Amino acid sequence: MTQNPDQTAASYADGVSEAHQLANTTYCVKSFGCQMNMHDAERVRGMLEAAGSFPVDTFEEADIVVFLTCCVREAADTRLYGQVATMRTMPPRPGSQRRVVAVGGCIGQRDGEELFQHLPNVDVVFGTHTLSRVPELIARVYHGQDHVAALLDADALGEASTDLPTHRDEEFHAWVPITFGCNNFCTYCIVPYVRGRERSRAFDEVVAEVERLAATGCKEVTLLGQNVNSYGRDLYGAPRFAELLRRLGETGIPRIRFTSSHPKDLSDETIAAMAETPAVMPQLHLAVQSGSTRVLKAMHRTYTREQYVALIDRVRAAMPDIALSTDIIVGFPGETEEDFLQTLSLAEQVRYAQAFTFIYSKRAGTPAARMEDDTPREVIQDRFDRLVAVIQKTAYEANQHELHQVVPVLFEGVSKRDDHVLTGRSPKNQTVHVALPEGHAAHEYVGDIRDVRVDEARTWYLRGTLVGA
Repeated sequence: MTQNPDQTAASYADGVSEAHQLANTTYCVKSFGCQMNMHDAERVRGMLEAAGSFPVDTFEEADIVVFLTCCVREAADTRLYGQVATMRTMPPRPGSQRRVVAVGGCIGQRDGEELFQHLPNVDVVFGTHTLSRVPELIARVYHGQDHVAALLDADALGEASTDLPTHRDEEFHAWVPITFGCNNFCTYCIVPYVRGRERSRAFDEVVAEVERLAATGCKEVTLLGQNVNSYGRDLYGAPRFAELLRRLGETGIPRIRFTSSHPKDLSDETIAAMAETPAVMPQLHLAVQSGSTRVLKAMHRTYTREQYVALIDRVRAAMPDIALSTDIIVGFPGETEEDFLQTLSLAEQVRYAQAFTFIYSKRAGTPAARMEDDTPREVIQDRFDRLVAVIQKTAYEANQHELHQVVPVLFEGVSKRDDHVLTGRSPKNQTVHVALPEGHAAHEYVGDIRDVRVDEARTWYLRGTLVGA
């Protein structure tokens, strides 16, 4: 589904005359990492289709391959390098004059033209603020120019990607950025250096976008930002996130989610708005990163363990049935066994329904990269495994609360393993599997919210039966 907003960025309009030379080409876009990259990937798809290109599923079929890649962890770098390397000897598709490989996202902003040296078959590099130029740059290379790059300083005032054409992955869900960049400068994180300082979209602009989405039948929006809780501080002098949640709850959109949420800015007003706005789903991702106050200080997280736990208590007092998820880093430089035990005990105390656990990954250019650490890798791996065991236990126990209950499920498609099984999400963001009723097709359910009676609750999913089927 390709959509063209009422207004497109001026820089995109300037490149259309050259970009239209992509007519009858094929493209494949791959995104790694955060939801902001997924949002940007939808904009790249929209622009390429506006320029006359057609989507395909594989690199072999594509004249144009675009990667939007995270650089927060080393694994994303490795994945990009591996996938680009596979195309070095891959011939163009029959009838095509060449294949163009473009790399953007945070890794494009961080490494810039150095990527041409490390990955000789990359043709185009673009930064986080030059998304609108992608069709123009690709067209120039496709028609004979050598590799090109388009980069701006991370703090430059680039275009808003929200103003560009889009091809959403699903009609029933939309990513809606409300802030770009970050002011927190956690010592392990590269994001402020590649996404720039925090910038908020205008309040009325966000509301208007969600109203348009609701009018077209979209069922769920996810509000995006490196720190959604501080939304509006740069524009209005104080955060307006709580007010935004309440206003978006009046648009008619059935489901509202948001990520990411920084503990230091999660106000009582926002907690109240979540509890009192039915469209806001009973799920909160609140990254803790460590349960040790000493390590949190080294990370520049600006809260203590005690403050985080007190915040969780206030959240649960307002919303007793809320599902909590988090991010946790194991092996941060200087982490001791005692520090890790503090993290382990916090995970047991909070009882997360889900957690994204990572072994610390050194990122050049961040303060933590200069910190000394001689902890053996096997010790860090053992700590990681012990944490995962606790998270699996608390996630399993959290899912038992839905057993034999009826939950509304937004169906997203069919299972990758069995196309006779529908899969969707509960209000708490749990994966739910349901057998496709006999004599019915999956498209009858995808994008709809249906009641499901939960018959089985496992660690990472629920299984149930459609009510009334």
